[in-house]
Amino acid sequence: MEIKERGKGLIKEFKDFAMKGNVIDLAIGVIIGGAFNKIVSSLVSNIIMPIIGAIIGGVDFKDLSYTLREIPGKDPAVLEYGQFIQNVVDFLIITLSLFIFIKFLSKLNRKRENEKLAQQETKAKEPTKEELLLTEIRDTLKEISNKNT
Repeated sequence: MEIKERGKGLIKEFKDFAMKGNVIDLAIGVIIGGAFNKIVSSLVSNIIMPIIGAIIGGVDFKDLSYTLREIPGKDPAVLEYGQFIQNVVDFLIITLSLFIFIKFLSKLNRKRENEKLAQQETKAKEPTKEELLLTEIRDTLKEISNKNT
């Protein structure tokens, strides 16, 4: 019985952990990031790199490589630096895109915070119900005092 209870407790604990907002947000971020990576890789390999290749003389970066040494009967040792260049361009585009996205989100958050501060300042300037009531009582007492004198 004790093992069964521990198992139930472990399953409940895992369920609570997995259903927390941060874990779900992270999972969604990873999935979107994977899809975004495919889009950027396609952009780089199918659009950007062919344009760059055409500009520098029709070079296809995927084919750029250097054979270090050929050994009879074995696969040669090849440095595929063209693929490396393409991966670096992928990385730079993804990094730039994330930078712009985060900068945009920061700007939106800053704007929201400024709006909240402005609302708080406006509310702070407006008298509360108690202050209005006390002001009315004070003014009434002044009127009564002025009539008696």
